Amino acid sequence: MGKQSSAWITMQKKKRWQLMILVLFTLSTAMLFFIRSTANSCNTSSITTKTTTTATHFNSDEEKASNPLNFMKSKLVLLVSHELSLSGGPLLLMELAFLLRGVGAEVVWITNQKPNEPDEVIYSLEHKMLDRGVQVLSAKGEKAINTALNADLVVLNTAVAGKWLDGVLKDKVSQVLPKVLWWIHEMRGHYFKLEYVKHLPFVAGAMIDSYTTAEYWKNRTRERLGIRMPETYVVHLGNSKDLMDIAEDSVARRVLREHVRESLGVRDDDLLFAIINSVSRGKGQDLFLHSFYESLQLIREKKLQVPSMHAVVVGSDMNAQTKFETEIRNFVAEKKIQDHVHFVNKTLTVGPYLASIDVLVQNSQARGECFGRITIEAMAFQLPVLGTAAGGTMEIVVNGTTGLLHPAGKEGVTPLANNIVKLATHVERRLTMGKKGYERVKDRFLEHHMSQRIALVLKEVLQYAKIHQPQSHS
Repeated sequence: MGKQSSAWITMQKKKRWQLMILVLFTLSTAMLFFIRSTANSCNTSSITTKTTTTATHFNSDEEKASNPLNFMKSKLVLLVSHELSLSGGPLLLMELAFLLRGVGAEVVWITNQKPNEPDEVIYSLEHKMLDRGVQVLSAKGEKAINTALNADLVVLNTAVAGKWLDGVLKDKVSQVLPKVLWWIHEMRGHYFKLEYVKHLPFVAGAMIDSYTTAEYWKNRTRERLGIRMPETYVVHLGNSKDLMDIAEDSVARRVLREHVRESLGVRDDDLLFAIINSVSRGKGQDLFLHSFYESLQLIREKKLQVPSMHAVVVGSDMNAQTKFETEIRNFVAEKKIQDHVHFVNKTLTVGPYLASIDVLVQNSQARGECFGRITIEAMAFQLPVLGTAAGGTMEIVVNGTTGLLHPAGKEGVTPLANNIVKLATHVERRLTMGKKGYERVKDRFLEHHMSQRIALVLKEVLQYAKIHQPQSHS
């Protein structure tokens, strides 16, 4: 027993050291972006990402042996992404690449659309994949064609990736379609173009992140394009183990909270409401700031006693969204709330911000988010979520239990303002909702849940390919 106890203590110490190294790395990344910002929070560059991309790590041989994706060992998988960026779709496909590499699959990555000039983000992400054993090929050429023909599975990521089929495979498209899994994340109408998705009815299957999105695609393809969906699988996403390690470690959270808040210039007892998405009109940062301003007015008018409140916008990019960014920054200046609004630069790591805030706002507009990975990541940090009653958010947030929902559009501005005030004035409600959200994540939104769901889909797709293309290998 003494030896077992000693070994267990050593293992726990090693795990804590690994976690603290991860925290320090995460913190240094966050600080790098803060250093690049100017002292005035309203004039800083902003940025962000929806998802945390990590490799699969197993704590024991038993866990590795029980991985539901083990049947993918030695399989050749081609992943086709329409772009490589810090947006949700490409990062999620990268995570799938690492999950497959973790069980010994041979994984090849192709990016269909690349800028002509060298890009620092693309360079960094490609090398992140190369370091973890993912092969990166040019989207065009014989090597790409041969890989597609010899692959056991081809995953097209997003509707736009469909352009790669005719553009590269040409007359060989029909040989590849029976082993294609089309992973769709979009909810916006401009992606419904026949030139993108004309081959959709003939692939092995479509994988979609929410039931709402799946129903939307089923109806839209039939009514607008006159085509049918293939076998469609709904797969809710899950949080990575690395993110959960930080979320569940009180020391890590405290370190990150203190440093991020110090960098923002806010106090420990101030209330932080954050929106963490790439800044664009569709994500609703403008309407969130209108709601935040309205909530400050309500608190002042009703003379409510609350701590100093701040809005944090993580995910802006002045280079990509100059007009929209200028618009929302002008609003902040006009309303004289510069001291209460903070813009943060784009980053691959959301952990530091989730550890430092009190409430997440998921304000995606129109049809909402397909799923919204940041929502389950915030719930892992025991944060209540204020979300739009649209899209996949309604499949994640339980209204009144793990957060509060409000309408999308301008009609949602005042309800969101009221919800901000509700959580600002009721500490117990915030904490209870946060705990309920964490319980919901543990019950259905972890990495192993996602792996199990994806494994079921991949087994069916491989079986389909075997039946419809018995000689798929050269």
